[in-house]
Amino acid sequence: MNRRIDAEPAFLIATTPWRESSSRIEVFTKNHGRQALLARSARKRQSDLRGVLVPFVPILVSWYGQNELRTLHRASWIGGWAQPTGNNLMGALYINELVLKLTAYEDSHEEIYHAMYRAMSSLANATHIQGILRIFEWQLLTACGIAPDAKYDINGKEIVDDTCYIIQPESLAQVADDKLLNPDETSNQVLIHGSTLKALQNSKFDSDESLSEALRLNRMLLNFRIPQICSRNILQQLQIIKKSHLIKKDNKC
Repeated sequence: MNRRIDAEPAFLIATTPWRESSSRIEVFTKNHGRQALLARSARKRQSDLRGVLVPFVPILVSWYGQNELRTLHRASWIGGWAQPTGNNLMGALYINELVLKLTAYEDSHEEIYHAMYRAMSSLANATHIQGILRIFEWQLLTACGIAPDAKYDINGKEIVDDTCYIIQPESLAQVADDKLLNPDETSNQVLIHGSTLKALQNSKFDSDESLSEALRLNRMLLNFRIPQICSRNILQQLQIIKKSHLIKKDNKC
């Protein structure tokens, strides 16, 4: 059946050249999940799509076709916020890469679209991005069925704020007693407090310690599924370079 979808809210998450003047784009849509679309003549100077097919802001897309690669019929800009810059830009690229690598074609997840909307709008003007990224990671992992239960542990007991838990991939939280506690955490095991799980669930961090634990937990879960995340590596390198410049500047003073 030659399916046609009109005016679907979406985010552009990837684009590559296609033949002489067209583009193959990947979008994540509100109601139809990730879609691969052929944007014909999108790279021509006079194309109406040149100023519309931009990442990090919501757009409306219409398409038709019966193959895996459908044809983009129309795209329009909804309007919302300015493009992120600096570290915020790298954070937005990181979000797009996670969605691209963790979602399947046509697997509808409206909650992921809303999570992207909140994260992208926040990144446009945020001074600190770590909390935004940790919350998005957790919401994405939860929607994909990768995150552990944040309410109950492996024995069905409620998570307690000041209790330490061991968490491994594809496993529920387990109370860290003397037999389980491993001071040398491996890449497939993290030790966190119950308050961190609740902070992730409630999308609100009350301490730097909780934010740091959330980073370790999400990174472990993501690394188990995605061995290589390019945008994160670039962001880490930029942060190292920035710190080295600050040290040199302080030494000169």
